[in-house]
Amino acid sequence: MSEYRYKMPDVGEGIVEAEIVEWHVKEGDTVTEDQHVLDVMTDKATVEIPCAVNGTVTKLVGAPGDVIAVGTEIMFIAVDGAVPAEDEVAAEDAKPAEPAKPTTPKATEPVAAAEAPAIASRTGGERPLTSPAVRKRALDAGIDLANVPGSGPAGRITHDDLDDFIKSGGRLVARSGSGSSSVRAPRTGVTEEKVIGLRRRISDNMSHAQRTIPDIAYVEEIDVTALEELRAHLNATKSDDQTKLTFIPFLVLALTKALPKTPQANAHFDGEAMLLTKYDAVHCGVAAATPSGLMVPVIKHAESLDIWQIAAELKRLAAAAKDGKASKDELTGSTITITSLGAIGGLVTTPILNAPETAIIGVNKMQTLPRYNAEGLVVPRKLMNLSSCFDHRIVDGYEAAMLIQAVKGYLENPSTLFM
Repeated sequence: MSEYRYKMPDVGEGIVEAEIVEWHVKEGDTVTEDQHVLDVMTDKATVEIPCAVNGTVTKLVGAPGDVIAVGTEIMFIAVDGAVPAEDEVAAEDAKPAEPAKPTTPKATEPVAAAEAPAIASRTGGERPLTSPAVRKRALDAGIDLANVPGSGPAGRITHDDLDDFIKSGGRLVARSGSGSSSVRAPRTGVTEEKVIGLRRRISDNMSHAQRTIPDIAYVEEIDVTALEELRAHLNATKSDDQTKLTFIPFLVLALTKALPKTPQANAHFDGEAMLLTKYDAVHCGVAAATPSGLMVPVIKHAESLDIWQIAAELKRLAAAAKDGKASKDELTGSTITITSLGAIGGLVTTPILNAPETAIIGVNKMQTLPRYNAEGLVVPRKLMNLSSCFDHRIVDGYEAAMLIQAVKGYLENPSTLFM
């Protein structure tokens, strides 16, 4: 029996370090060559790391969230016979996920070493063992998990245990000094969750953008009454193979019309090299909330698509991002970004630039409000605020205002979008 020391492989593209996202094995496990044992995240992609040899894991180095340099010993494996030569298990075994599904960060919890009795007791002050999902349910229900018997290994509390506790009336505790009244138990749970993987990348990118980019915000009210009438008509008369139109495809189309007059807003700016790269193509990123965090799938060459094609591509990309199936190419290369919280609400937002881009447009909620018409009469109009932010090093306030006013003109007179 000998020991093989597996090192963090070189995953290519000049990567010198990677962040551990999730181990798929533990010490004592039997592993086989090419078995998927580890997920790591680089600046470019999530990568699946396979095992290099057959054997038994004796030691793992690094926990989720740790950033490990390429070449660092991360896994020790007991193998039969001689240790294979290192060049036989080279780094080309590490392969990028095609595409890899983003891993939801998990709270660190103790691992049970052995099966416990059906209901295990715990000492006073001991933190109950359970999953983050169960802990959140208990918190929302006002339940102190210290009072919930656990039937899992080492007394771990399961969803079924929590259900049984609620059904038994354990959710309620008697009000002090009264035999008949009852109140919810105080909320005492605290969940610690390590910020790793995609969430950590988002944190780093947002912090960098806010620290380094002096931005200017510009908000304008848009009258979308005519646009909404057109949208309703198009959706009512569309063919079965056409995607239902939302507001976003109209905004994308308006940007493709307006940006050629303000090319510095459809650009990337490298502040260190003082290099501005302006694009003729409009690669429009649309921010999407996913179970793993914010992603920005990109509608490539939006200027070459009609309204129906934009809607179909937007729907396809959003679904791929939410399912964790979006490819690296579909999530990179945007030249300007749209972010929309309008379906949730909100009158104004101050979106953070998606560096190195120089502009981002935020969509807010639509509402019907009274406004004066040309004859001085008060009439109901459908209104929406567009909130925009620009890199003020490159886009002057006048230029930012002119771009949004051009977009406003297209959206308030939607027939001009198709002329």
